[in-house]
Amino acid sequence: MNRNIMIRTPAKIIQRRFLTGCVRPASARLAQGVLLGLVAVVALMLPATAAQNTPSIITPGSGAGSRENGSVPMPAEFPAPSPTLRLVNFGTEVPSPESQKFADWVVHSADNTKLPFMIVDKVSARVFVFDAHGQLRGAAAALLGMAVGDNAVPGIGQHKLSSIRPEERITQAGRFVASLDRDIHGVEVLWVDYDSALSLHRVATGQPKERRAERLATPSPLDNRISYGCINVPVKFYENVVSPSFTRTNGIVYILPETRTAREVFGSYDVQDSSRRQASVPVAPAGDSSVR
Repeated sequence: MNRNIMIRTPAKIIQRRFLTGCVRPASARLAQGVLLGLVAVVALMLPATAAQNTPSIITPGSGAGSRENGSVPMPAEFPAPSPTLRLVNFGTEVPSPESQKFADWVVHSADNTKLPFMIVDKVSARVFVFDAHGQLRGAAAALLGMAVGDNAVPGIGQHKLSSIRPEERITQAGRFVASLDRDIHGVEVLWVDYDSALSLHRVATGQPKERRAERLATPSPLDNRISYGCINVPVKFYENVVSPSFTRTNGIVYILPETRTAREVFGSYDVQDSSRRQASVPVAPAGDSSVR
């Protein structure tokens, strides 16, 4: 056998492969495992770090205050809108916009001076009675003067009914201090204005051809202009609402105009618009005490 020929034993092969990197011993595999473990740890830490540096975004339905109290935080630059200001609750009644605005003004301005008050809406032919705090006590249809207008004929209270012409039969507009009293027949009525003989009373049915009770019962206000100027209301409404509200006290009766605006007659204002104007007034910065 030629001694110059190298016989490579398994040990030599293993040694050569170790030197060339083909086969790695246990220590090499251990180092590799440690390295891979470190990489995994770093990979797990990256999302948490990224989450900490991401700006918070509050979305509806997430975070405290969404489902628990039903509120969603609003950005500072977009304040939540304020609800419509309504001082008088008409309950199930559906007043005209003019009656709603006017009733709110009465309460907001305290024009009723802590007295019960009544609003007569001539256009809608409807009467609303409130207590001193603006709580609705009742409402009903009303019969009014035959003629359209807001000013009573001078001296009309001294005229005989038979002498009052159709165009003079006006339910005048205005603010009146009213009280319960008796008419010339001894029947209780709510006297609105003595000078013009204007009162509110139970519906008069002495003239069947006028069909006053039937007129009150119809849903339309178009057939409610029939009286000489006085305000007729249903009997039960007078007895259950009007009379108790004005017993042992005066009250304010507001008859809304139909040829002019409420502002022209009463000096009233729209409470909602007034509140918006007040809310839009800029507030002086803290510490600024200068007079402008």
